[in-house]
Amino acid sequence: MASLVKHKAEATLPTVYGKFRIHVFEDGRKKEHTALVKGKLSRGKPALARIHSQCLTGDTLGSTKCDCGLQLRAALGMIGKQGGVLVYLQQEGRGIGLANKIKAYALQDKGMDTVEANEKLGFRDDARDYSIGAAILHHLGVKKIRLLTNNPRKIGGLQDGDIEIAERVPLIPPAYRQSKGYMKAKRQKLGHLLGE
Repeated sequence: MASLVKHKAEATLPTVYGKFRIHVFEDGRKKEHTALVKGKLSRGKPALARIHSQCLTGDTLGSTKCDCGLQLRAALGMIGKQGGVLVYLQQEGRGIGLANKIKAYALQDKGMDTVEANEKLGFRDDARDYSIGAAILHHLGVKKIRLLTNNPRKIGGLQDGDIEIAERVPLIPPAYRQSKGYMKAKRQKLGHLLGE
């Protein structure tokens, strides 16, 4: 499993959430992924973990169309306090890439929801693959986690990669007014565990 990625670099990364070790991994398609580790990862005790797919618009540019940036910052805050690992995967737009994600945004501007837009462009509702995330966890010696997620598919994908999920920790930051339709589609069409 760990052979799906190569460890390329490592350094200390001080952040507003605390001091982390940043690791860079490369997959077989030459895509780079990162892991931020806070504290010592124990082989016996489940690590608090977030597997987060890149979202340039939400994570970096502060888009209010989605909750990605809010989830990323909430997860970093929790891991910064408790210790654990955040794996940041290069899977923009639920795996369809940045240009296609922006095309999907244009369709959403015309009234489609996020799932309908992806399908109209010829993609699955969610094309992400969590095997790389599982491989990174294995490389870091993490086999059992407390997973920060609302996405049941992520749980299944990591379990398929031989990662034991000891607990699902909900990650539900306040939503933006502009992301209500997006959140509704995530809950109703993608099965995300967001409550009502």
